[in-house]
Amino acid sequence: MNARLYLLKIGLVEIEPEIWRRFVVPADITPDRLHDVIQIVMGWKDYHLHQFTIGRKRYTEDPESKEDGLECGRYRLGDLIKQKGRTFSYLYDFGDGWEHEAILADSRYFNPELRSAIERLDGARACPPEDVGGVSGYYEFCKAFKDPGHEEHKSYKEWFAGFPWYDRVFDSEKYDIEKVNYELMKYLRWSRERFKPWQAEL
Repeated sequence: MNARLYLLKIGLVEIEPEIWRRFVVPADITPDRLHDVIQIVMGWKDYHLHQFTIGRKRYTEDPESKEDGLECGRYRLGDLIKQKGRTFSYLYDFGDGWEHEAILADSRYFNPELRSAIERLDGARACPPEDVGGVSGYYEFCKAFKDPGHEEHKSYKEWFAGFPWYDRVFDSEKYDIEKVNYELMKYLRWSRERFKPWQAEL
């Protein structure tokens, strides 16, 4: 594996105990692709807007003007963040306001046991459900979901069961590493550049 690799750690802000992930990406990944990876490693479902804040600049998809931020796909992470220990933020879902803090833990990561240039290494605790209402809504959801005697227990169970991608059971302490890496492998396969025979003729 010849690509220069970044080791990143990302965690949700204002959640205790912390919900966090540690993962590897190539240094030349674009922020729009990094968004895809974060969605997979965290456990989000990617149907809300997002933005990165690196230094004083914001990066997002399809900004209508410079005031809305810079276009994610035009930059490489390795050009924006170079120094080990540098932090940046990732905001997902402007309504619920899920603020993540990311840190560049290693700018020249090497591990001969890595299976690919994008891989989830470690982490803790399940991602909050989509549209749960931000940090306060998440705490209320966890409290009611675990307590059959809670007045909102039944309604939260029914609400959660309505999402097709969840299995009706929410365990805030559970995080399936192998499942995440399987999803990352599928993402890598689907998003890879493919050689097209007609290109050789151009």
